[in-house]
Formats: sequence, C-alpha cells, structure tokens
Amino acid sequence: MLQYNFNWDTLSAMAGITFTSFYFRLYKGSIRSAEIVEFLQALLGHIRGPLLIVWDRLSAHRSRMTRDFMAGQDRLWVEYLPGYAPELNPVEYIWAYWKQHELSNVCPKDYWSLDEVARKSLKRMRRRPRLVTAFWKQAELSF
Repeated sequence: MLQYNFNWDTLSAMAGITFTSFYFRLYKGSIRSAEIVEFLQALLGHIRGPLLIVWDRLSAHRSRMTRDFMAGQDRLWVEYLPGYAPELNPVEYIWAYWKQHELSNVCPKDYWSLDEVARKSLKRMRRRPRLVTAFWKQAELSF
C-alpha cells in the first residue's frame, strides 16, 4: 500500500510563449499582481521588440498595479481572451502536456522536490521546438 501525505504549499506557474520557445516562472503560493509585474519585467529583458500579451481575465491581470506597470511600457500591448476560452491559449497546452507527460508519475516527498522536478521538466520541454510548435497548432485548431 502506498501512503503519502501531500501537505505542501501551492506551486503556481506562469508562462509566456513565442513561436520558438516559452518562458516560465514558478511561484510558491498563488500568483498575485507583484508576480505578474516581475514576470513582465523578465519578459521585457529577454525579448526584444513589441510584446503582445494575451490574457485571460485573472484579477491579477487586471489589477491597478499591473495596469500601472503596463501603462509605463511602450513595448507592451494587451488583448484579453473571451470569458472562458482556455483552448485558444497556447500556454494552456504547455500546462496540459506538462501535467500529463512530465509530471504524471511524479511523487515528490516535499514542496522543494516538486519545485525541482517541475523546473527541470519545463526546461526540457523548452528545448524541444517541435513541442512548442505543437502548442501553437493546438490553439490554432480551436479557432
């Protein structure tokens, strides 16, 4: 018999996807406005040129702090997905693949083990350009 106590804090994930790669951050706990702003700052540092951000309507995406940060950026544009349309968001396919193929048999002993396995698996996925292309194609098929 396998007994396991899954009693760790929440591990939240955020990602941005380009046509050739994706960028991600993992956070302990829930994602709030400060994490959104930190992630956008990181994207601006890694990606040159204009950035189109396509979001769902998470409250942290629409918060005053996030809006104020974005108002000061001339390279960021935002579009929102319809009310409930995760199938249109290629990032959702990252998470689906990650959970089904990379983390499906993971049984970490604690939060830190989960964090380590999660990061390593996302980095492995990012090195597979065909996989990134497949995330886009899945979203495209939903249009």
